[in-house]
Amino acid sequence: MPNLTERPTPRGNQSAAQAFAGSLGRHGVDTVFGQSIPSLIHLVAPEFGIRQIGYRTENAGAIMADAYARISHKVGVVTAQNGPAATLLVPALAEAMTASVPVVALVQDVALENFDRNAFQELDHLRLFAGCCKWLRRIHSPDRIEDYVDLAFAAAASGRPGPAVLLCPYDLIGSPTAASSGRNAKLGSFPLDRILADPAKIDAAAELLAGAQRPLIVAGGGVHLSGAANELALLQESCSLPVATTTMGKGAVDERHALSLGVIGYFMGPGGMARHQRGLIDEADVILLVGNRTNQNGTDSWRLLPRSARFIHLDIDGAEIGRNYESLRLLGDAKLTLAALTTALQDRDLTKRHAARPALERRILQGRERHRVEVEPLLCSDVRPIRPERLMGDLAKVLEPEDIVVADASYASIWTTNYLSSLAPGMRFLAPRGLAGLGWGMPMALGAKLAAPDRRVFCLVGDGGFAHVWSELETARRHSLPVTITVLNNQTLAYQKQAEDVLFGAHTTAVDFQPVDHAAIARACGIQGRRVEDPADYAGALADAIAAPEATVIDVIVDPDAYPPISSFEGRLPPNPLRSDSDGA
Repeated sequence: MPNLTERPTPRGNQSAAQAFAGSLGRHGVDTVFGQSIPSLIHLVAPEFGIRQIGYRTENAGAIMADAYARISHKVGVVTAQNGPAATLLVPALAEAMTASVPVVALVQDVALENFDRNAFQELDHLRLFAGCCKWLRRIHSPDRIEDYVDLAFAAAASGRPGPAVLLCPYDLIGSPTAASSGRNAKLGSFPLDRILADPAKIDAAAELLAGAQRPLIVAGGGVHLSGAANELALLQESCSLPVATTTMGKGAVDERHALSLGVIGYFMGPGGMARHQRGLIDEADVILLVGNRTNQNGTDSWRLLPRSARFIHLDIDGAEIGRNYESLRLLGDAKLTLAALTTALQDRDLTKRHAARPALERRILQGRERHRVEVEPLLCSDVRPIRPERLMGDLAKVLEPEDIVVADASYASIWTTNYLSSLAPGMRFLAPRGLAGLGWGMPMALGAKLAAPDRRVFCLVGDGGFAHVWSELETARRHSLPVTITVLNNQTLAYQKQAEDVLFGAHTTAVDFQPVDHAAIARACGIQGRRVEDPADYAGALADAIAAPEATVIDVIVDPDAYPPISSFEGRLPPNPLRSDSDGA
């Protein structure tokens, strides 16, 4: 394979396939997620230092590309054939669109001469992808390949990142010649452009925060996308500002910091990490939102954040600023603008901030202690079937700041969010919570591992979601990806079942499953599989998985009646066995 820093750039006599692959290589792409088609592009890609990661389904492959982008800060690239394969890209691209993750999809289309003739697997791809990407084009000439690849990368990585789809007709890909445009741009990393918010508005925000009685920062996933965790940590520490995060913002700050509240949102019921910090939210008079969509779950259906507060909203997407909370607008990159805001605050009198800090820290610590006392029985529980909180207690003991924790979109992400702590600014907790599709946790873990092969990746999934993607265990084996996958096996779609019980007083028959041995499935795929029914055995299984040179599935039989601290469930389901004196701790 050629040295990745010295990739040949196609010039002169090149085929269309070489023009595609060479353009990808010029943008720093070294990994493309795709099955065979478009075959010619994949066949020539190794000439440009590009490896192919073959997925089993397009849905999973695009999610791998999404996670690869989130961890590597390089634009993810996925390919697919026209027709049914293309349709399977749609859900994953919709996740990337909602979560603001840059992915370029190269989709083979029918031959130009066969458009509108009912060619094999012909479909109106322009209409298919219109609602799930930020940029969509079809190439009509091989001489424009480099131009259009550049346009796709620029669209994906600039402004608010997102997916771009490039439709590539079959005969165009097979063209024996394609003119070179002479382009030299490298557009494969993001953020592609960093924009500083209006300095006058930064000063106005600094005035508001410096003069507030009870300010609060709520950080979202945009902090990670911008790579702004260190800037946020400096603002938090130097200006004595408390920070809470959304689910996708988890890891933006060290949750052990004396001014960190944890993750807030719709799961602040009994046992929730930030349950006993609720007063600090209710009393906030100035709230700085950073890279935060103010979506339904992050705001507990827009009831969590006090409407009486003054809001400052920093985001790269002007349409998101003030969408749900009228705000002082800071339109810009989080990394640059947080740094400028810190400087502006440090130039002001922060006596009020620093004077309030000791009492604020004591209050946050008291809330953490109440949470610890509340959940400790579950983190150490020996009951069978196993409580998911017990698994989180054991996993927390082995986590390190460089580890990557990935969870499926349903209950799995709520368990990790509430019972595992971020150990450093920028620690990564991935969950497909943009569109929140079930089953994306495991392929997301594989994409993360490909992006960071030297970092440990722990994945938590439910048995319902895992059934969507069992086939990708073979992908993990084929590409030697040693991820640790814990399956919460409760033989039910627990979230759906318990939500139906809360909303309707009954649940549908579709939510309950027959027993499945996921460890046996793993072994059948040629990787390690271990079944755990005794809580005392999980720590050992986890240690063995960490030491293994291959992927491991730990199939854990968990309590089907266990549920995480979803606020709307409080008082409407049998209570979790928490400490009864927790509210008075």
